Amino acid sequence: MTAPAAALNVVDEGRGPALVMLHGIGGSSRSFAAQYGELAERMRLIAWDAPGYGESDDVDGPLSMDDYADAVAALIEERCGERGAHVLGMSWGGVIATRLALRRPDLVRSLVLGSSTVGSGATPEGAEAMRARAAEVDGDREQFTRTRAARLLGDGASDNAITAAAAEMAAAIRPAGYRSAAEAMAATDHTDDLGSIDIPTLVLAGDRDEVTGHAAAQVLAGGIPGAVYVMLRDAGHLANKDSPEAFNAWLESFIQIAERLRNH
Repeated sequence: MTAPAAALNVVDEGRGPALVMLHGIGGSSRSFAAQYGELAERMRLIAWDAPGYGESDDVDGPLSMDDYADAVAALIEERCGERGAHVLGMSWGGVIATRLALRRPDLVRSLVLGSSTVGSGATPEGAEAMRARAAEVDGDREQFTRTRAARLLGDGASDNAITAAAAEMAAAIRPAGYRSAAEAMAATDHTDDLGSIDIPTLVLAGDRDEVTGHAAAQVLAGGIPGAVYVMLRDAGHLANKDSPEAFNAWLESFIQIAERLRNH
């Protein structure tokens, strides 16, 4: 079923351990179609359209990374109660998930970071590039989404694949929401905070990811105590879409292990 929760559009389907899924800066709840298609029979899958994205309400002004994390915390408390949920964050969603784990570890049963980073504020160049993208979204939207889609899919992507990805992105993003997300990313650097995360963590990265890449994923895996790092073959930045079978297998297995550890 699809229903609004606190001005957010939320997809909530399936039965089993609850997994909250946070999309990337160019995505929406639709980004997780490959996970719903395979995992909803064994897991409860909850995905939002972030504030200012998809079918969620517009943002009134820029939100900080704390604001996004607190919104996810409220969603988990409403949908899952004190038991909390496992949390998967892709790219920007992974940065939100990391901030959530730092602010409300009581609500995070396990943490899965896909194609993610410590935040664009880790370097002045990264912050500048992210802010430049926020400015570009106000220009030629068709050109913007096509350029971003081509980069997300990487070299060798067909014209049809790029067109489809660009159309999905155009349906997901709105300028105010995208600008808010980009500014929050530009202002964030979790590098020095990773060591305080005491939650079972899986870091997933595609071997063809040309957007964030292995180095960024390895910083996360190396900084979070006990984190597991997995590289997925033949997957780009959109690893959950590019290699859904492998992605879903690692995701489900890790959550099952985390559940056993918590229950015993």
